[in-house]
Amino acid sequence: MGGRVPSTGPLHGRVASFDPGRGIGTVAEDGTGDLFDFHATAIADGSRTVEEGAAVSFNVAPGHRGRYEARLLVPLSSHQRPA
Repeated sequence: MGGRVPSTGPLHGRVASFDPGRGIGTVAEDGTGDLFDFHATAIADGSRTVEEGAAVSFNVAPGHRGRYEARLLVPLSSHQRPA
C-alpha cells in the first residue's frame, strides 16, 4: 500500500467531490488534506448520497485497488464538529 498509513479510529474531514451517477467520491482529511476515495455504499446511513463540502467522520481501510479508502462516512452537523 502506498502513502501514509492512516491512524486508527474515526478521522474528520470534508467531502471534496461526489458523483452521484457513478456513486464515487473523495474525502479530504482535516489537518492533512490527504484524499481518500469512497463509494456510495460507504455512507453509513444507507442514503448513498452526500453533499460536496459536507463535514464527515470516517474510517480508513485498505481498499481493493491497493490504496486506502474511506469507509463508514457519517455526515456531521455543525455542533458535532471536533474543536
